[in-house]
Amino acid sequence: MTLISISQMIGSGGLDIAKSVADRLQLQLFDDSKLHEEALNIGIPKEDIQGLNEKAPGFFDRLLTNKPEVYLNIMESVIYEVSKKNACVIIGHGSQMLLRDFGCALHVFVHASIPSRVQRLMDKEGLSSESAEKIIQKRDSQQNGFFRFAFQKDLNNPSLYDLIINTEKISFETSVSLINDVANDPEIQSCSLHALESMEKMAQERQVRALLLKNDIDITSIYIETPEIGEIYLRGLIGTQDEKNRIMKLVKQASGIKDVRSEISVIPAGY
Repeated sequence: MTLISISQMIGSGGLDIAKSVADRLQLQLFDDSKLHEEALNIGIPKEDIQGLNEKAPGFFDRLLTNKPEVYLNIMESVIYEVSKKNACVIIGHGSQMLLRDFGCALHVFVHASIPSRVQRLMDKEGLSSESAEKIIQKRDSQQNGFFRFAFQKDLNNPSLYDLIINTEKISFETSVSLINDVANDPEIQSCSLHALESMEKMAQERQVRALLLKNDIDITSIYIETPEIGEIYLRGLIGTQDEKNRIMKLVKQASGIKDVRSEISVIPAGY
């Protein structure tokens, strides 16, 4: 199984490289539009995935509603869902962090210097030097803001990646060939069934978390576990029986959940 995450700086050519890698390896490419489509396929309401990208404004719109965790859990659920069933290429969306514990995933970072990126945007989009530089600065700030908020990490941290490509020095064709060669390495190709099952379980657990948070359920005292695919196990403390009943009803509505077990205890406030 070939699973590749490609993170890129705007103007570095990373998006074009990702598309060519997917074509050469005959893999499905998951960009913004495909991830939106997948989110709808797994039952996430359309209104919940507006702005499903790594731009800080879309993310912080949700922060203003005090539900940034909902957004992040939805994104995690979608990334795990596409990863568990597809040999694919995923562009950005924190996939290098979300899939960091899976040895079968290859994480690539494509970058270049600002002057090189400015020139590439000028050539490709017909922009002035000043406009291209402003776009780059804004986009870099958005990406870095998203990553720090979501994962408390620096997007440019080399330890997050298996392969780092500087397109100022490495040509487009060489970059594509390099990723192709590394992706075909036996160590990358081997992905255990256990890893795939873990991704599916995490996808369901994140979906349940997002559903509860969206409905204003305080989950700080609730532990959510997926012992088996399609099963949810809940334990913890809640203030009223009505709230417990509401939680159970909501979890049973989550896509793909067939069985819900609960050891949630009702402890009235101030007890």
